[in-house]
Amino acid sequence: MSDRAAIELSASEKCDRLRLIRSENVGPITVHRLLERFGSASAALRALPDLARRGGRSRAIKVFPLEAAEREIAALDEIGAVLVAHGEPGYPPLLAQIEDAPPVIAVLGHAHLLGRNTVAVVGARNASANGRRFARGLAAELAAADIVVVSGLARGIDGAVHAGALAGGTIAVVAGGIDVIYPPEHEALYADIVARGAVLAENPPGTQTTARRFPQRNRLISGISLGVVVVEASPRSGSLITARMALEQGREVFAVPGSPLDPRARGANHLIRQGAVLVESAEDVIRALEVQLSPPLAEPRAPDFTPAPPARLDETELDSARVQITESLSPVPVPVDELIRNDQFSPAVVSVVLLELEFAGRLERHPGNRVALLGP
Repeated sequence: MSDRAAIELSASEKCDRLRLIRSENVGPITVHRLLERFGSASAALRALPDLARRGGRSRAIKVFPLEAAEREIAALDEIGAVLVAHGEPGYPPLLAQIEDAPPVIAVLGHAHLLGRNTVAVVGARNASANGRRFARGLAAELAAADIVVVSGLARGIDGAVHAGALAGGTIAVVAGGIDVIYPPEHEALYADIVARGAVLAENPPGTQTTARRFPQRNRLISGISLGVVVVEASPRSGSLITARMALEQGREVFAVPGSPLDPRARGANHLIRQGAVLVESAEDVIRALEVQLSPPLAEPRAPDFTPAPPARLDETELDSARVQITESLSPVPVPVDELIRNDQFSPAVVSVVLLELEFAGRLERHPGNRVALLGP
């Protein structure tokens, strides 16, 4: 990230960034590439149709309408939520560092908590009574140490974590819209979190919670946290997905050991065998994160997302690059850096060609800055 200072975006630019991420074939990584290339969301929106056409798309790409974006912002305002864009001072600094950070997030409650030291605690939905009791106590101890505790508002461990951390402020990251309470029995807990903590979402208000949205949410839970503690988890638990994402994001992973006779302990025990920090109390977490939790000797320079002016690209070079890069791609994901090295085009040229293919529906992005071709 850059060393320049974060800035407050104009209302129109923030609205245009919302339009970008809600447009067809556009994901978080794509938005960041578009802003790097075109300098502003408004310029990127104007470029979308031409990029899609150059990538081989035969029909017009669906750009999210201005009226729909304005309705979404109004709906957030009506419930007291705020829209925060990547690069603004209120955006969680740790979340801003991950590759697929959401271009915009909605926050309801005490938004300032997103800038504090945060640790996630997650675990099984069908948690044991002992697991819930331990999670609640651990969350309370972390909160008492001035750490904001993050979880996913799910049944079981997540609910116990939020309840234990309420006194110090807790952040619930939800998979649906910020106004959708899931599970429904957490309605009172949700209200308490809004009153004393914060709720965060990247999907539009009214979006219902579905299974496919949980991995999307899990990357945010780990992304806004210094580390992730897994209390109970089966070998195929979503909590282990969160732990894997934490490792990919360079976060610390912790696990609470359990009885080998309990299937809910197998996931956490496996993490410990793989090198996760064993946790018996909040002190174990605090000790492992001592460097990150310590105040800096000097105030760090905040990141600045003021875009650089877009580079002018040679059309002849682009025509050649389209052919060569498309031939280099396959259904097997390949690192973008490898394309740049092997095909010997500039990063700007490769970025534009990949954007064109993506908007044409012919390219898929994968974690680790890798891309793969879709279809012929």
